Amino acid sequence: MADYKASLESLRDELEARNQRTHKHIHERDERVSANFSDQSQEMENQELVLNLDAEGKAELKLIADALTRLEQGTFGHCETCGESISVERLEAVPYTPYCIACAEKEG
Repeated sequence: MADYKASLESLRDELEARNQRTHKHIHERDERVSANFSDQSQEMENQELVLNLDAEGKAELKLIADALTRLEQGTFGHCETCGESISVERLEAVPYTPYCIACAEKEG
């Protein structure tokens, strides 16, 4: 379990750093607007992409925080839907997952 905790904390730190860069980009973008319509259009598309990345990062950080809580509570590695053990392979691929593969596919 210590390996999962270290992995989750490392992933959390990476995402927090990425989110800080994203926030910096969002605020820099608010300060300048191109006079060229074509450039404005491209800037808006870029801004939408950055906002989506920011939202995804926040959602992933929440999943990581929840996984760390499950580690503390001793429920990490058990599916929140069916209660069965989550496979090691799945936890290695997605260490913050709250669901076994069968339940995740049903939700999908």
